[in-house]
Amino acid sequence: METSKQNINWVIDKPLVDYDKAVSKMISTVDKIHTRSEKELIWLLEHPEIYTAGTSSEPTDLIGNNKIPVHRTGRGGKYTYHGPGQRVIYTMMDLRKRKKDLRLFVNMLEETIILTLKDLNLKAIRLPGIIGIWVESKENKYSKISAIGIRVKKWITFHGVSVNINPNLNNYSGIIPCGIREHGVTSLENEGINISKDDFDRLFKRKFLEVF
Repeated sequence: METSKQNINWVIDKPLVDYDKAVSKMISTVDKIHTRSEKELIWLLEHPEIYTAGTSSEPTDLIGNNKIPVHRTGRGGKYTYHGPGQRVIYTMMDLRKRKKDLRLFVNMLEETIILTLKDLNLKAIRLPGIIGIWVESKENKYSKISAIGIRVKKWITFHGVSVNINPNLNNYSGIIPCGIREHGVTSLENEGINISKDDFDRLFKRKFLEVF
């Protein structure tokens, strides 16, 4: 465990973390942050292979690969995939200490990812009206490299962002990722960038502290 200059706990889990256990820990942590008995938390981890369905998911967006379990979750958004090779970053932040503005918070998370990828010489952008971070593929279509799904309880955020470092992209074929059919999914590895998770984590933390 590390503690940042902003008095936020940073935790990095090396072993894969079961999704249900992660959600239980987030809910417990949110309650403790609300009563000010625990510090804010940024939790970096990986999950075993799983599809998660957000609050606005549609059954028709699950299109195959029934070997991967499906979990319905309370975060915003639609279907997404988690698995080894993807850095999941859960953000348990107290908006009472900042602006009570969820849109601003999501924008700041997006900006953190954009700046992180910029340092890796990868131009990433937002697309109007679509949550997430995108890069242009060789076919001039946009591919998602980072998904964002946030929930808020008593002005404490939880869930967070995921960044594809080197996951099995074939597993996205079982869903319509985030309900978006017209664009694809990519990873740092797929874009020709090789980076260890440790190096990515250090870079992300530096950019996070700059933005927040």
